[in-house]
Amino acid sequence: MTDIALLPESWRGVLGEELDKPYFKELTEFVEEERANGPVYPPREQVFAALEATPYEDVKVLVLGQDPYHGEGQGHGLCFSVRPGVKTPPSLRNIYKEMQAELGTPVPDNGYLMPWARQGVLLLNAVLTVRAGEANSHKGKGWEKFTDAVIRAVASRPDPAVFVLWGNYAQKKLPLIDAERHAVVKGAHPSPLSAKKFFGSAPFTQINEAVAAQGHTAIDWRVPDLAESTS
Repeated sequence: MTDIALLPESWRGVLGEELDKPYFKELTEFVEEERANGPVYPPREQVFAALEATPYEDVKVLVLGQDPYHGEGQGHGLCFSVRPGVKTPPSLRNIYKEMQAELGTPVPDNGYLMPWARQGVLLLNAVLTVRAGEANSHKGKGWEKFTDAVIRAVASRPDPAVFVLWGNYAQKKLPLIDAERHAVVKGAHPSPLSAKKFFGSAPFTQINEAVAAQGHTAIDWRVPDLAESTS
């Protein structure tokens, strides 16, 4: 299956040209070679899962992550999120702790963030694939050019959005965003290395205030428990 066939229809008009550029062809060849040599996450059909879950015209909030989780069965194409039944990773546990302290939401028994994506929260990683067991192994191979185009596409819409940039890596994308027209929520990354600065930053309140000011319905950040969970 070709990459253009995997790219969700709502994004083809604004991203289709990227797939014809030399860098993307080189990137595709690199990823296919990696898959031939061993496991690459997420599976091919979930590489564009964030774009599939949140159509272009529906984006209210863009949260930028770095690269997919590199453990078996973890990542499924949405940043910070893991598949149902997979242990919640440390960064997401810290996000949940901040949500509980800030909003009073209960900590869910899972790390599946699809409920956010369906409300217009684009959970975008800057790099969309990774070699099993090796963080950042597909960094600098071309994905950043493609996801910069995603950021630009959202930033160029007439309808404003909220860009959430946690950590220095994400904040390097600021030049791609017109902060006069869009809202930008910046802060420390929720990873254990910087969580002390993340805690107490009230990002979810900031995001929803900005979403409301832009005339949209606020995000319900609650993540429902999975039924009959035994963990």
